[in-house]
Amino acid sequence: MHKRLVSAFVALGLGLSTAAWAADEGFDSYVEGLKSEAREKGISESIINSAFDGITFTERAVKADKNQPEKKLTLDEYIPRAVPDWKVKQANQLYQKHKAALEEIGQRYGVQPRFIVALWGVESNFGRLMGNYNVVEALSTMAYEGRREAFFRNQVMAALEILDAGHIAPKDMKGSWAGAMGQPQFMPTSFLSYAVDGNGDGKIDIWQTEADVFASAANYLKNAKWDDEYTWGRQVSLPANIDSGLMGIKSEQARPLSEWQKLGVRRLNGKDLPEVEIDAWLIQPDDNHGRAYLVYGNYQSLLDWNRSHYFALAVSHLADKIR
Repeated sequence: MHKRLVSAFVALGLGLSTAAWAADEGFDSYVEGLKSEAREKGISESIINSAFDGITFTERAVKADKNQPEKKLTLDEYIPRAVPDWKVKQANQLYQKHKAALEEIGQRYGVQPRFIVALWGVESNFGRLMGNYNVVEALSTMAYEGRREAFFRNQVMAALEILDAGHIAPKDMKGSWAGAMGQPQFMPTSFLSYAVDGNGDGKIDIWQTEADVFASAANYLKNAKWDDEYTWGRQVSLPANIDSGLMGIKSEQARPLSEWQKLGVRRLNGKDLPEVEIDAWLIQPDDNHGRAYLVYGNYQSLLDWNRSHYFALAVSHLADKIR
């Protein structure tokens, strides 16, 4: 019997909708278009064949995208969950374990090693939670689903370019439902832009090789204008009459610490702000109540990595607890 008829009977037998089968039919046609585009971009036929071999429309990736948590935690709820004591302990242990490599890479790229470790911990729990999706399959599914087709189609082509360069085998290219890959959870285009060979073996392996993970994360931050002369910022206390219009991360909202001092902003313990000539932004992510922070340019670099205050603050708080 023709395999498509078998698929149809199986789908009906399992109680699946005919719409799902139709989507599968359309997906196969869409993948042929991806293959044609890859050929035009010079991807080798062997990589095209192996990367797309047996892939199917992955409904669970679409569901994961659509079913992201709607309830927003406050920072007081989120930070303890994102930076629990066990993660702090592991971060410190792993910092000591990889200290020589981290310090060499930190020196090379101008990034404090504790921030490299913190990113590693927040992104993938130090490499333990990288996702088990076939990256090409997940990206092709998300492109076909259509809401962000241009973005995900571009990611498919970048993933194929990584495979074509021989950095990893197609069967080993695993990641999240959105195609974020390896221990630093780089999208394929970020891999092409920032991933580097940290141990000099000629390959860039952000899945299994810690030196490559550390160097790639540091290289990303370096390119995002990280300055290792400074930290990320600090939690602060605000005067009751602070103008909420001063808060935000736009360039025109930056002010020297001395000016924030005059406006009544203080350290969390009530003491004066540091006497350092550096610009800072005032943020209060929980809708202008709750925790407030003065953040520096390095915090903006973390937002370049992931445009989420909650992400950037989780990394920052974990980095502060690494000694």
